[in-house]
Amino acid sequence: MQDRNFDDIADKFAQNIYGTTKGRIRQAILWQELDALLPTLPARPLHIVDVGGGQGQIACGLAARGHQVLLCDISGEMLQRARANAEQQKVLANMQFKQISAQQLAQHLDKPADLVLFHAVLEWVAAPEEILAVLYNALAPGGILSLMFYNLHGLILQNLAHGNFGWLESGMKKRKKRTLSPDYPRDPQQVYQWLQACGFVIERRAGIRVFHDYMHDKQQRIDEFDRVLAMETQYCRQEPFISLGRYIHVTARKPAQKDRL
Repeated sequence: MQDRNFDDIADKFAQNIYGTTKGRIRQAILWQELDALLPTLPARPLHIVDVGGGQGQIACGLAARGHQVLLCDISGEMLQRARANAEQQKVLANMQFKQISAQQLAQHLDKPADLVLFHAVLEWVAAPEEILAVLYNALAPGGILSLMFYNLHGLILQNLAHGNFGWLESGMKKRKKRTLSPDYPRDPQQVYQWLQACGFVIERRAGIRVFHDYMHDKQQRIDEFDRVLAMETQYCRQEPFISLGRYIHVTARKPAQKDRL
């Protein structure tokens, strides 16, 4: 068991994640969640760490708002793309880039972070509890972890809807290694338990793509994208839709010192 490096499929990653309506919805809901949590942090340029930040779309957006962002990734190819993205957006002055794993984070931080991003990485790592503890320790008291993970329930629902019963019965084992289908889809309740065991307090949850992927008319996703996004926004923060999202975003705070007394 080992963590996934995307050097070999960087182009496919860019096209499939960011070049589709599902990628646009993912980015839109993430920004809604970030816009909700940022005002609860100190009113100054924040120290932000984007762990497994890939091509840096979110990191560059935060840097453009004046925050200082350290983007870490184990993929050298992803870091090159992130740096090019930052240069194009003229935010290089607010960013740093390091080719390290999440496990190495503590060795490369000058000070605790106000905000740690860990988006679509937990489903690729072999030791999730260990890494969540590393991220907890990387935060300043009162700091926030923005966690987005691939939802096991959403994967099961999709395959039930498609009639892939044999694959479900076989334990949903991956057939190919060079694929964007995550290695370790996560059970939400287990993730919440891991977070709480670390000491995090869960403040918000949102499902990401709670119905988009199940729409029969794929052209409608494109032709009526604004309407689809509006409906995703309407339902994504209420059950049972949160627990059926293809991804789930969690806002988890490290208690301030006084809260731990």
